[in-house]
Amino acid sequence: MKKLLAVLLVAMMMLSAFAFAEGKTEITLWTYPIGNWVNDEVVQEIIANFNKVHPEISVKVQYLDYQSGDDQVTTAIEAGTTPDIIMEGPERLVVNWGAAGKMVDLSDLWTDEAKADIGATSAALERACKGADGMYYEYPLCMTTHCMSINYNDFEKADALKYINEETRTWTTEDFENALRALTEAGFMPTGIVYCGGQGGDQGTRALVKNLYGAQFTDEAHTKYTIGSEEGKKGLQKLYDLVQEGVLTADPGIVAGDEIPLFCNGTTSMSFCWNASAEVSNKSTMAEDVKSFPMAFPSDDGVPELDGGIWGFGIFNNGDEAKIAAAKDFIRFVCDDKEQAPKSVYATGFFPARASVGDIYTGTEKEANAEFAIFMPYLGDYYQVTKNWAAQRTEWWNLLQRVFASGNIEAEVEVYSNNANK
Repeated sequence: MKKLLAVLLVAMMMLSAFAFAEGKTEITLWTYPIGNWVNDEVVQEIIANFNKVHPEISVKVQYLDYQSGDDQVTTAIEAGTTPDIIMEGPERLVVNWGAAGKMVDLSDLWTDEAKADIGATSAALERACKGADGMYYEYPLCMTTHCMSINYNDFEKADALKYINEETRTWTTEDFENALRALTEAGFMPTGIVYCGGQGGDQGTRALVKNLYGAQFTDEAHTKYTIGSEEGKKGLQKLYDLVQEGVLTADPGIVAGDEIPLFCNGTTSMSFCWNASAEVSNKSTMAEDVKSFPMAFPSDDGVPELDGGIWGFGIFNNGDEAKIAAAKDFIRFVCDDKEQAPKSVYATGFFPARASVGDIYTGTEKEANAEFAIFMPYLGDYYQVTKNWAAQRTEWWNLLQRVFASGNIEAEVEVYSNNANK
């Protein structure tokens, strides 16, 4: 009898465990390298916090890089094996996969409360996460403004600090020119490098060109690329002239990934590709005589309009309503939970999409990130959601290469505009 009871007890336990497993929903998360969201220890801690609230949902993670990530997603789309959740920005989630009908509409996550909270950080955020069809294909977690950085020590030695506003981190186009000349005369060469060997870090060269004379990269409706405006051509002409003068360098053989180390080791006096994450990740490689001092891009009126980055989550439509519901639960927890949201953003090294999250860096080991909050009011239009974006990026660095080779701004811009606006 005892043996029979033991057998029955084991059978009941097995059935119970089987029933639990059967009732558990498993979802997959793929994430691009956004701060520490590629650090498995950090991500697993976030998942563990989620499972305290939702033990019925298990989350498997795969980490992508920007070299092969897009190919992996494309292959998964073709094979019907896409993840449930993917973490990236509107360029991919909205313009690429959302427009192709591969993503779930997340309108139910965009409550009135969420819209008000997110809108308080940037009017461009909600617009960037919405497709042309009016559906929301991204729910944002964090954002940042891209800027540049100067070697404060070089500027001090060249008596060029008088050309920057240290309080607002701004300067004019004229200040920029004068600083380049002062650095050159003091023997600091190359001062800065306009890299154009590929699309890596192209947010820096785009912002540099358009800020010099107040150009807009696209029209307001995000239907065409407008660097062919008089202001855009004037910006390109100025860079060409400065290179010809010998106070600035153009290099068609490198991208931002090559330019940044040159700044960090003291070879150049500035980098055109910088943000809060770059400040932290490059700190250990900074030479002793390099003191990074982040700056806005120079502008003709001294009021910059900076490019930004937005990162959040989208859901691939795999036709499984249970998985879609579980994926939405995960996104809500990571982005909206009052205790978890600050931790989720902190892991990125960027700034909260929700105003209510507040300051998450002061008094922490990432306190250096807090200084980048000064750039957030300068955030301009999020134009990266314009159609043909991927092709335009190739056209952009090709344009820069041709401009520095020929100096024929008018003709080269016409080629760019025709190709980018196909």
